[in-house]
Amino acid sequence: MSEYEHTCMIRGDGGRTIRAVLDRICDKWTLLIVTTLDQGRLRFTDLQRQIPGISQRMLTLTLRNLERDGLVSRTAYAEVPPRVEYALTTTGKSLIQPALALAGWAIEHIAEIEASRAAYTARPDRATGRPGRAASGGQDG
Repeated sequence: MSEYEHTCMIRGDGGRTIRAVLDRICDKWTLLIVTTLDQGRLRFTDLQRQIPGISQRMLTLTLRNLERDGLVSRTAYAEVPPRVEYALTTTGKSLIQPALALAGWAIEHIAEIEASRAAYTARPDRATGRPGRAASGGQDG
């Protein structure tokens, strides 16, 4: 039996706690923000400039969630105009290595994944629109 076979059950809550944490850290904006903040403390506008495609609203929401979860610290300075900076906490910094490992895995396997996607799309049941096993509710294996 694998040591990870019952990982989702370790807290006795059906995996809800682990899913909530993974939902946060596996979000595409979270990983982009965390890896951007790895270079050091940044202001909101600097973060937004360095993360292409993120809206002001999404950046605000994601930063709030990261602050709530203890991955990012927010420092407001009593200046005119107001200045707010964000930085990774120790917990946030500990996410960098796993994030880089996951990114490395994706880079290493992208060709295989793209080939598999193309083969899946080219299957007759996908190309003709006729339901295949997955579309008709069939179960694998």
